[in-house]
Amino acid sequence: MPVKKYKPTTPGRRGMSVNAFEEISTKSPLKSLLKPMKQKSGRNNQGRITVRHRGGGAKRRYRLIDSKRFEKLNIPARVETIEYDPNRTAFIALLVYADGDKRYIIAPHGLMVGDKIVCSEKAKVKPGNSMQIRNIPVGFDIYDLELKQGRGAQAIRSAGSSGKIMSLDSELAQVMMPSGEVRYVSKDCYASIGSVSNVDHSNIVIGKAGRMRHMGRRPQVSGKAMNPADHPHGGGEGGAPIGMKHPKTPWGKPALGVKTRRSKNTDHMIVKRRKK
Repeated sequence: MPVKKYKPTTPGRRGMSVNAFEEISTKSPLKSLLKPMKQKSGRNNQGRITVRHRGGGAKRRYRLIDSKRFEKLNIPARVETIEYDPNRTAFIALLVYADGDKRYIIAPHGLMVGDKIVCSEKAKVKPGNSMQIRNIPVGFDIYDLELKQGRGAQAIRSAGSSGKIMSLDSELAQVMMPSGEVRYVSKDCYASIGSVSNVDHSNIVIGKAGRMRHMGRRPQVSGKAMNPADHPHGGGEGGAPIGMKHPKTPWGKPALGVKTRRSKNTDHMIVKRRKK
């Protein structure tokens, strides 16, 4: 997937790049698989801002993505379209199943319109096919990974990412995640073959603040540019430094390098941490 670069005709255009969208086959999504999205601007059900720097942006509609492809077990499907999804970094593919049902899935890299794919306990190893981990050969790239049996795909879904089957020797399979973490996953869980589409997403240069506003992102400033009431780094004369031994979050909690993982329920599933 090539990235399109612009000539520096204006300061905003200098260095800017966009996705060429060569894989995209249609601009209009399937209406029956759309759902309205209400803009929340980072606010919770009490109206309080819980995620900062959100608001505005282009209006979006949510595409219903099928994360439980095993519900269509052994039913072949044809790829009708490859589409852009404003709610995620990856492209999506519209599948038409042999029984007439239509569903969206996250498209793998290399999937083309007209391709035939299937979800089965044991299927042919090719991009887009989904099967149980026990039947995927060691060393093959996977995405759309199910972490708990029956829950549906939860991991490895962002643009260009892929995991890898490391071992099938024990009762549980060892899977390397995109972060480098190796963890145990049940062999009965499903995963799809290949890597996620839109592999050049990380190479795109936004170029100007206005483009981020279209994406629903509001401006950010550093903590030391604020007042003491707004941030632990705030206050002082002029461009005062942080002024404390350890950097803090806006809520006074330690930041930068502090461990934040709380759940110990899944520690036994981690074979190797992403950090050595």
